[in-house]
Amino acid sequence: MPRGLNNKVALITGAAQGIGRGIALRLAQEGVHIALVDLHQEKLNTVQQEIEAFGVKATTFIADISDPIQVSHAIDHAESTLNGFDIMINNAGIAQVKALAEVTPSEFNQIMNINVGGVLWGIQAAANKFKQRQQAGKIINACSIAGHEGFALLGVYSATKFAVRALTQAAAKEYASADITVNSYCPGVVGTDMWVEIDQRFS
Repeated sequence: MPRGLNNKVALITGAAQGIGRGIALRLAQEGVHIALVDLHQEKLNTVQQEIEAFGVKATTFIADISDPIQVSHAIDHAESTLNGFDIMINNAGIAQVKALAEVTPSEFNQIMNINVGGVLWGIQAAANKFKQRQQAGKIINACSIAGHEGFALLGVYSATKFAVRALTQAAAKEYASADITVNSYCPGVVGTDMWVEIDQRFS
């Protein structure tokens, strides 16, 4: 972990479980105050208690990341409740295990709106907030090994992660002059609820 994280404020989407929860707990150990964003209040409450056990502040916010207005409101909530805003982690996403020939328009739109739209709206809203606050900022996006190679039965999911990679690279170039860094992480198989679901559908 880099130095200087103590008392920074981070917002994490998809923070109620899995990788998002793991990131939240790790940052809390470094003294970061955390805004937890997801759709599941009960799970968020549990993670909030885990975060606060490290002696930092935490707050929760229910938001659908495919809606740019809700993403912006989540950031406003983090800023006002935790008295700052320094790090945006666009972690939330959904999986889809299906042959390309079987994908429906509604399924395509849903995963694109969440996995790609959610990252785009998160980048936009976070960058706008950093500029409004006249400060540097960090944006970190959830990509995947599937953002480097397309996998059978994960074709559309892979496409969304290729898109996240492109958005990350483009945003890094567009916002560098504003002292806003944009990066992504690309995990392989991680033992989360999402992977359990993917594994079951492959079997």
